[in-house]
Amino acid sequence: MDNLSSKVEHCISSEIPRISTLKDLDECKHRFLGKSGLIILELKKLSALSVDEKKSFGQQINSFKDILIDAFEKQKAVIEEKEVEKKLSSELVDLTLPPRDNVAGSVHPITHVKRQVLEIFSSMGFTFRDGPEIETDYYNFTALNIPEHHPARAMHDTFYMEDENIVLRTHTSSVQIRSMENNKPPFKFISMGRTYRCDYDATHTPMFHQIEGVYIDKNINMSHLKGCLNDFLGKFFDKSDISIRMRPSYFPFTEPSAEVDISIAKSNNWLEILGCGMVHPNVLRNVGLNPEEYQGFAFGMGIERITMLKYGMKDLRPFFDGDLRWSKKFGFSAFDIPSLIKDVIG
Repeated sequence: MDNLSSKVEHCISSEIPRISTLKDLDECKHRFLGKSGLIILELKKLSALSVDEKKSFGQQINSFKDILIDAFEKQKAVIEEKEVEKKLSSELVDLTLPPRDNVAGSVHPITHVKRQVLEIFSSMGFTFRDGPEIETDYYNFTALNIPEHHPARAMHDTFYMEDENIVLRTHTSSVQIRSMENNKPPFKFISMGRTYRCDYDATHTPMFHQIEGVYIDKNINMSHLKGCLNDFLGKFFDKSDISIRMRPSYFPFTEPSAEVDISIAKSNNWLEILGCGMVHPNVLRNVGLNPEEYQGFAFGMGIERITMLKYGMKDLRPFFDGDLRWSKKFGFSAFDIPSLIKDVIG
């Protein structure tokens, strides 16, 4: 016991205070407190002692053990503190350096306009519907009165998958069918999202965004369509003196169909902006509605197109180039978000 006492005293007073690394401290601790350390070896002597001797001897051993544990923990704290101080001293920040520029991000014009559009149509009583971008031939064409081999299919420059019954949707009109089948009128909703066609130039890209609007009920006619579009375009372009005209056109899913032009401040300059018409009777039949009882209108427009018109952009391709200079010029503040739809779409 005297030999152990002297070793413990020497360890605490001379050896431990000189240790400067956690590795050396662990080695010293193992020598005394490990499974084959001095404390365990002394405890093994208990079996040869009497009951009274065991009690006294055990108390002394435990006392030495507690003293060592306390000494090792205190030295560990000292070593760790010195290591932190050393690390901090080697990573000093030069306070004389100029600060980095604080560059704020911006909301992409497409996202900004989608939010504007949803805000306006929501105020007009429209709800929002969504659908898949990878679509079946039926929903993208057939149900919209575009049967197989119909020439209108070629007009869309479609991306077909290996299975030709699966396509990348060429318009958001497929959402119209999915939203109306197995449901009952009235229907009053818009859909918007990515669409795909094989085309690429200053005003066309293989992927673009489209808005689709549908209103189906009893006794709906072209005057309701014109009034709806007139209200939307006036609010979107923030012009009370905007005028629209409707020219006869052709779309397989509407009859009659029209192209819509706009003019501002009673000028003689007209600009085509969207297509629309009364939902074709065959489309109504395809979703289980009687065209003698229900009528409705539909319209569609490109989000990039109305964005370019509103904000004076002449080339569509920079929308998708990821150029930060362009984003800085045409982007919008993240705080400029209509309150109604902050969390509805991105």
